[in-house]
Amino acid sequence: MTTALPTRILGTNGPRITTVGFGAWAAGGGGWVFGWGPQDDADSIAAIRHALAKGVNWIDTAAVYGLGHSEEVVGRALADIPASERPLVFTKCGLRWNAADPMTPPVRDSRPARVREECEASLRRLGVERIDLFQFHWPDEVGTPIEDSWGEMLRLAAEGKVRWPGVSNYDVPRLSACEKIGHVQSLQPPFSMIRRDAGGALIPWCAQHGAGVIVYSPMQSGLLTDSFTAARTAAFAADDWRRASPQHQPPNLERNLALRDALRPIAAKHGVTVASVAVAWTTAWPGVTAAIVGARSPEQVDGWFPAATLRLDGGDLAAIAAAIGKTGAGSGPTTPAYS
Repeated sequence: MTTALPTRILGTNGPRITTVGFGAWAAGGGGWVFGWGPQDDADSIAAIRHALAKGVNWIDTAAVYGLGHSEEVVGRALADIPASERPLVFTKCGLRWNAADPMTPPVRDSRPARVREECEASLRRLGVERIDLFQFHWPDEVGTPIEDSWGEMLRLAAEGKVRWPGVSNYDVPRLSACEKIGHVQSLQPPFSMIRRDAGGALIPWCAQHGAGVIVYSPMQSGLLTDSFTAARTAAFAADDWRRASPQHQPPNLERNLALRDALRPIAAKHGVTVASVAVAWTTAWPGVTAAIVGARSPEQVDGWFPAATLRLDGGDLAAIAAAIGKTGAGSGPTTPAYS
């Protein structure tokens, strides 16, 4: 049965979205440079549909996830749902990969012709007539002026191929440059109890300029979940990107797991998982609209789903700030300097 979940408006005059959304990064499968190892498409589709059945009303993916495969999986998951009942679909562009060498990092390419080409390809893979939120995945590195790249994004919106334009992984100067040309509907930064830097300048900028914020990796790619162990890192698939992640290696790993363990009493107090506490912490931060939460199975969705309605109180937030300080985990502010 679908649950009526709390919603927030994404940016200025944007859509009402649930405070958690389904992240389809892992649905891209393995065999590419930022993959999570092998993944069964049927499990991905089951996880997506389970999240939607529980009331989640948006999905976030990207063209580069699995080199187009994640978008295809999302398209398959939505194919049998009437258009009027479909969730919002968010995707990203601006990464040019080499299909002949998928383990090579993609080039950050935001040239107008490339952006338009990617938009058309994403529309085909997703099986939709319009992309609800189209985001630049990373800042351009091939010399494209922001006036050209952001201008093309705004043209796609004007043409009706894109409903709202957004960015991911942009800093404040780039956000300001885009805003001078046309409104930035949303920013997608990394944000978790471990990776807190976006709370310093980025999230306040968005709050001041009417841009929504949908954070990614709120569970820090599995570290802030109930069952993660140090031994598990050794069992990662050979093509799991986390093998090279500094946060999953000593000495950061021990600090991060100590922080995770400090969350257990808070989780027990509310009768939820540690993962739910980790996600709810990000959405409790002023200026954050919602969090993208990944899942590789319906059971994983159930693990973090309580975050959609969990409200941490002042005592919880103070305890978390203290735990961050004690463990030395991560970087960035532990509490907002604004409200």
